[in-house]
Amino acid sequence: MIRKSILILTAFVVALVARAADPVSWTVSLDSIGHNLYRLTATGEISPDYHIYGYDMSGIEAGAGVPDATAMTLTLPDGVEAVGEMETGGNVAIHVDEVLELELPWVTGTAVMSQQLKVPAGTTGLISGGVSYMACTEQACTPPATFRFSIPLPGTAESVTSAPAATVAPSAPAAVAMEESNLWAPVDVQTGDTAQSYWSILIFGFLGGLVALFTPCVWPMIPMTVSFFLKRTKSRRRAIADAIVYAASIIVIFLVLGILLTLIFGPGKLNEIATGAVFNLIFFAILVVFAISFFGAFEIQLPSKWSNAIDAKAENTTGLLSIFFMAFTLVLVSFSCTGPIIGTLLVEAFSQSNLMGPLLGMGGFAIGLALPFGLFAFFPSMLKELPRSGSWLNTVKVVLGFVELILSLKFLSVADLAYGWHILDREVFLSLWIVLFVLLGLYLLGKLRFSHDGPVEHTSVPRFFLSLVSLSFAVYLLPGLWGAPLKAISAFAPPLYTQDFNLYGGTFEEFDDYDEGMEYAATIGRPVLLDFSGYACVNCRKMEGAVFDTPTVRGIIEDEYVMIKLMVDDKAALPQPLRVTEEGKEIVLETVGEKWAYLQRHKFGINSQPYYVLLDNLGQPLNAPRVYDENLGDFVAWLEDGIEKYKN
Repeated sequence: MIRKSILILTAFVVALVARAADPVSWTVSLDSIGHNLYRLTATGEISPDYHIYGYDMSGIEAGAGVPDATAMTLTLPDGVEAVGEMETGGNVAIHVDEVLELELPWVTGTAVMSQQLKVPAGTTGLISGGVSYMACTEQACTPPATFRFSIPLPGTAESVTSAPAATVAPSAPAAVAMEESNLWAPVDVQTGDTAQSYWSILIFGFLGGLVALFTPCVWPMIPMTVSFFLKRTKSRRRAIADAIVYAASIIVIFLVLGILLTLIFGPGKLNEIATGAVFNLIFFAILVVFAISFFGAFEIQLPSKWSNAIDAKAENTTGLLSIFFMAFTLVLVSFSCTGPIIGTLLVEAFSQSNLMGPLLGMGGFAIGLALPFGLFAFFPSMLKELPRSGSWLNTVKVVLGFVELILSLKFLSVADLAYGWHILDREVFLSLWIVLFVLLGLYLLGKLRFSHDGPVEHTSVPRFFLSLVSLSFAVYLLPGLWGAPLKAISAFAPPLYTQDFNLYGGTFEEFDDYDEGMEYAATIGRPVLLDFSGYACVNCRKMEGAVFDTPTVRGIIEDEYVMIKLMVDDKAALPQPLRVTEEGKEIVLETVGEKWAYLQRHKFGINSQPYYVLLDNLGQPLNAPRVYDENLGDFVAWLEDGIEKYKN
């Protein structure tokens, strides 16, 4: 079972790396069939050894891993009507999918979907649509994809009636070519020699991995790791082997996923994954479920089928599959906070056109992150060898449950900010934290007990001091409800501007549109402070709390600069999708965040946040850009240097 799973994973990775082009080539045609009737046909030529799934999957029970049917959706101009059902064709046959262990309809060779349309005489416009599908071999699948197209009705532009079917480039419906002003022109922001030795890249990556351990996305994995290995550890020898496998799995998964994501999608994909609503909501739910389990509501166990299989092969496999999936969970959870660090490593390395750079950078990062977790995995064996632990171990689990619940709000906050739901604004977030820290303090004092807790006859010294810390921290958070900056938690809490009630003064005025901000700066004759930020950017929140919210920096910006803050993970849809060409490929920008992320890559050649640039009114840098650095004196000197150069 384990060997099979590893082979499947390996085949999937190899397939992704080897795939130079989409294995399905789609064409679209619109042909007249008389009496104001037309037939729109999408034809997919499927590469040998590949298949796509059938057009009708209604007879298959839905479940984890079951693919969606191949389908075509259409958006029709006013007056145009679909006639009858969509017709399908091609070589469709039932096959046994060995990976999913199901009988599924496969389409091989050629896939055909056609729809008859009634088009009243004189009707013009564009028919737009998309074909959603997933291409697979016997061992691996490409990610689900959508081929988007638009095709004109006769008389709208160049009619395709009676013309041969032509390949239509994938693009978003109604996307228009983006017109870039001179302010978008690429600039050289490199200072000095940027080449790094292999050793420096490796060391920088290793330090980044150690720093990532203390981020709010990675830290919750510590109690999860301790709990997981505490249940499996039977001997010191077994613990050492498990810890080595766990650390090695983290390194391999991080290295493979990081390089693949960058090669296939580009560094910007890391931000997209980390700030997507689905990703963050899933891990918010995971942490809440773990917290409830730690509180004693239920025990999280592997399905009996998995447990029996692992037990049967315990002597030979030592549960490698379960350890691998635990490592995979760590990698997925940590992406939300480590994405900017990884992005910086990869962008810098790829700017040198040297694959060894990202390999060493990601390898060093993974080692730095995996080393402590390898120690955490080994630590439970020492707990198991201690004398009877008594009730203290249950207390540790409950405390970890509170920690999981407290930190889970960070994931919900990221999705809330990126999509503008406003269900977890700053005052709501702080209120929940205050209540949770008060409850944690009361639990440590024995004033709150769960069903599996025994009576607390006296309060031990450690419990007293821990409760003191928890209750004191709750008191520290209270002024935040009235707008206090609370710099100690700036990396966790939503930004100050999400809070409605603020007695400490509002934030300074800033633009959220690059072109509008640049135009205003030229009108009033001021330089621009351009801030590339993100809702999920932890270091951005730290910089805001430690630097931007200080009276000195606030005063300089208000008096001397026009500030433009661009959120690269803003999920708001653009009024109209934009087509741009990047590295010889045409891409479509559909959200506000994608537009600003493209600006950062296109103009400055970097894709990490926070990233600060001082610009003149022609869009040229006044001095070297800055990244994350909480040194207030250096930041002030940087701002003053920009003012002087602008005036001169």
